[in-house]
Amino acid sequence: MIFDRVKPLDAILATAAKKSLHRTLGAWQLMLFGIGCIIGTGIFVLTAAGAQKAGPGLMLAFVIAGLVCVVAALCYAEIAAMIPVAGSAYTYSYATMGEFLAWTVGWALVLEYAIAASAVSVGWSGYFAGTILNEFLGIELPQWLAAGPLVLGGEPGGFINLPALVIALLVTWLLMIGTSESAKVNAVLVAIKVAALTAFIGLTLTSAYFDPDQFNPFLPAGVFGGFGSGVGAVGAAATIFFAYVGFDAVSTAAEETKNPQRNVPIGLVGSLLFCTLFYILVAAGAIGTIGGQPIMGPNGVPFPAGSEELARQCAMAEYSAALVCSDEALAHVLRQIGFSGIGNMLGIAAFLALPSVILVLLFAQTRIFFVMSRDGLLPEGLSKVHPKWKTPYVVTAITGVIVAIGAAFLPVGQLADIANAGTLYAFLMVAVAVMLLRKTSPDRKRDFRTPMLWLVGPATIFGCAFLFLNLPLEAMLVLPIWSVIGVVIYFGYSRGNSHLGRGIVEVVDDIEGVEHAFPIDTPESRD
Repeated sequence: MIFDRVKPLDAILATAAKKSLHRTLGAWQLMLFGIGCIIGTGIFVLTAAGAQKAGPGLMLAFVIAGLVCVVAALCYAEIAAMIPVAGSAYTYSYATMGEFLAWTVGWALVLEYAIAASAVSVGWSGYFAGTILNEFLGIELPQWLAAGPLVLGGEPGGFINLPALVIALLVTWLLMIGTSESAKVNAVLVAIKVAALTAFIGLTLTSAYFDPDQFNPFLPAGVFGGFGSGVGAVGAAATIFFAYVGFDAVSTAAEETKNPQRNVPIGLVGSLLFCTLFYILVAAGAIGTIGGQPIMGPNGVPFPAGSEELARQCAMAEYSAALVCSDEALAHVLRQIGFSGIGNMLGIAAFLALPSVILVLLFAQTRIFFVMSRDGLLPEGLSKVHPKWKTPYVVTAITGVIVAIGAAFLPVGQLADIANAGTLYAFLMVAVAVMLLRKTSPDRKRDFRTPMLWLVGPATIFGCAFLFLNLPLEAMLVLPIWSVIGVVIYFGYSRGNSHLGRGIVEVVDDIEGVEHAFPIDTPESRD
């Protein structure tokens, strides 16, 4: 049986019990923490891609994605508070649905975090080339160094996105040598991001350029463009789901929250509602001033975001100033309406803040890889810790190179869609795990219980599956292809080398040592 290996929950929880955290966070603190984690890459980078899919309907897309995030977050919060150890959805699945399904979740998370880091690197590159090099230094980066090749959805004359490649490798190096974010520096970056977007909203919504007629037609591609089309308000929601995924950091803080049953939902839902409203106002300001209608193909359907066809259209003079063609959408809008200086400041805010997001994504990806290697599902050499830096440098280096290659040659819209495919699958599996644990371990201590799980759980599964099916077909296909590769690796290597299959469950408190070893009795261990 391939579903026979379930990691003992007692073994996993032993680590959490040994290192319980002090409860200090209230609802307001948790909400602010959530806002800081959520507002970032998506809104700075994906506004143009979302507008190409839905036009002014991008505003509705933010609402749809936000609603799916709310129900997913409530499921995530219960299991994160119950199993507060490394590994995220991978560990949760291991403890509830067994090793094989846990492997598929971990494998999907590896894809999610790596591709997301590539997407952020590409987004950073747009602001670096447009604001820092062009606006401040007067340097025009040669086209062949500024974008990926046209055939992959880059730009005419493009060959490699050098800034994206460099920032990905630089952050990887910082992560390898153990440089971590300072909480104070991160707080400053959060303040810069929020201040920049607040200024954007104020300047655009009160601008003389703001024209309500820019919102007509509101849904040029409709609400639902069809499964696999990636267009319409729902298709845009599937893409800009990327703009919300920082909420999982809020749910994992449940262990440190005072009165979690009250404060966790307030923090989660409050931060998501605030960010949704913020995003809608940003979209309204951008579209109301310079327009956000998609560039339509000959069949009356928007050209796919990140496609060669759209890149050709954007190279034409009539579309060069369009929102959907900008690599630095928000700064571009402010320059178009006469606020070049403030637009440049917003560009600097993105330039400063986005590398920290790349670092967090790479950190999360390498730790998932690390935990899977530590469990024996991947070669244990990958989890080798550097004697001086005390970091899993092997897996970090491998991940960083892959991220850099993706950033160098692929456009941000395609990367975000692929990352979302892995994210949506992982969140769906978390909802399944929560419902299974309610049945199999009803008496276990839960610091936070998802309200109305009978409704919230199925709503999460349906919402994540629905958004997945509304990704572009190419992005949808990446996940099953990636999963097939993973299944081959699992049965070819991982199942035979799994620590759990060999009869030992190791619970590790950190990346430097094993604290507890739980021998277990399995058919394989008796052979």
